[in-house]
Amino acid sequence: MKQFLMICLLISSRLMAQQVAKTDTGTINGARYRIVFPENWQKKLVMYAHGYEFMGSPAQSKNPDWVKRMAVFLERGFAVAASDYQYQGFALPQGVDDTEALRQYFVKTYGRPDSTFMAGHSMGGGVSIAVIENYGQAYDGALPMCPLSSRPYLQCRKEFDMYATFNGLFPNVVTSLHTIFDLSKPYQAQDARSMGTRAANIKKAMYAQDSLLAVAFAKRFDLKPDDLPFSLFFNENVLRDLAQKTGGNPFDNINTIYSGFPNDWLVNQKAERLAATTDPEKIFGKYDRTGNINKPVLALHTIYDQLIPPTYGIVNFENMVHKQGKDHFFSVNYTNGQGHCNFTPQQTARAFDALRQWVKTGRKAKAGFVE
Repeated sequence: MKQFLMICLLISSRLMAQQVAKTDTGTINGARYRIVFPENWQKKLVMYAHGYEFMGSPAQSKNPDWVKRMAVFLERGFAVAASDYQYQGFALPQGVDDTEALRQYFVKTYGRPDSTFMAGHSMGGGVSIAVIENYGQAYDGALPMCPLSSRPYLQCRKEFDMYATFNGLFPNVVTSLHTIFDLSKPYQAQDARSMGTRAANIKKAMYAQDSLLAVAFAKRFDLKPDDLPFSLFFNENVLRDLAQKTGGNPFDNINTIYSGFPNDWLVNQKAERLAATTDPEKIFGKYDRTGNINKPVLALHTIYDQLIPPTYGIVNFENMVHKQGKDHFFSVNYTNGQGHCNFTPQQTARAFDALRQWVKTGRKAKAGFVE
């Protein structure tokens, strides 16, 4: 069985190698990039934006599976260009700037494509939307997948509120917000390789304190109970990163009244309370979400997402698009995927083909379920 799997992997690797006719790598303004061209390149381009990366983790350009993930675009004759961004962590505004710089490089070097689409996963989906909001004249459409499509401040504030209320109900299980935003201590990003062990310890500790409350708490944040420890681990890195990039705490829950818990009175008495110490506009102001889109945007989302639940992303953005009177430029496909960006290649392909058909015919892509 092991030998069979090795043969399959070897065949897959060779097929991908055959699919890529040329690779262009380099650095623009300190951001590494990679551009891959298929053998049947048809003067078409997909600009791709990656999601959140823990500080110090391997960059996208070092990922050997990246080309395989881009196969859905390469198979359709598209070149794919992607920037690593100048820095990791929360980099949505920087991702927009570095993606635009790379697009300009592509046009200068290889000529203007016959068609250009924007695509990205997670935070990269947020980059995709911001690109269309601000540089839409250069694109034909966008495919944001499980995107950070709400206002970035609101999405990250959710992580802050999760920690504030969890620490009130389950003391000494995860790091205190006071510690996370204490800049007098040396910054140390959590190692993603320790995620499994740390999540297991969090799960054991919270269930030992109150298993029923743990289940109810997870539900309050649209999570399955077993995914709560993972989300807490991930969110701590996000909050630590934001503290470093803003030079303090950009959030303030002194006046917040929390609700939706089994005992809201108890939660509000025990929740950690912190005043803001820095202006959130420092990191969330540039390319803040507007909903003002002028090119087709087809969002693809899983029905369950432990990092960006649809209620925090798609619903908020849909309301902004509606307020701008741009409903004719926005459609949503969803899958039965159980997890963040848990799409099959076939689902991504169907959504991308629907977006291309929308652009070609002018008939809006049908919203709804994608098998």
